[in-house]
Amino acid sequence: MAGQTLPSTFTKLGHLTEAFARRSTWNPRAFKAATARHIQTNSQTGATDAAKRGITDAIRTGENMKNNAASTVEHVADKTREAAQGVAEKAKQAAQEAWASAKETAQKAKDTALGTAQDSKESLKETAEIANRSMNTKNNPNC
Repeated sequence: MAGQTLPSTFTKLGHLTEAFARRSTWNPRAFKAATARHIQTNSQTGATDAAKRGITDAIRTGENMKNNAASTVEHVADKTREAAQGVAEKAKQAAQEAWASAKETAQKAKDTALGTAQDSKESLKETAEIANRSMNTKNNPNC
């Protein structure tokens, strides 16, 4: 009996198994119906296909990461370019304002110097006339 299989043992002891089945929910005939079935698969082909799918997914993920990184770099470059243009525009405006202020200051200095020179010229003329008159009166007492 040690060399016999389990399903054949159940068939020989059928009257006992029927009594046992009536008292229990366990059915030994389920073992007899569940015989081993061999399913033939080519595990090498399945593994190769799975590896190909894995590689394809990894490549696709890498490409997505590369595209996301590239778009992020482009976005940062655009923002940097815009900021640089804003800074350049502000620097240009500041330089123009400084130049206008320098021109205005130079014009005021010129006007002040010319005004002072005119005043000095007139003052010298008056002083020269006064000096000339006083010399004429000393030389000519009749005047």
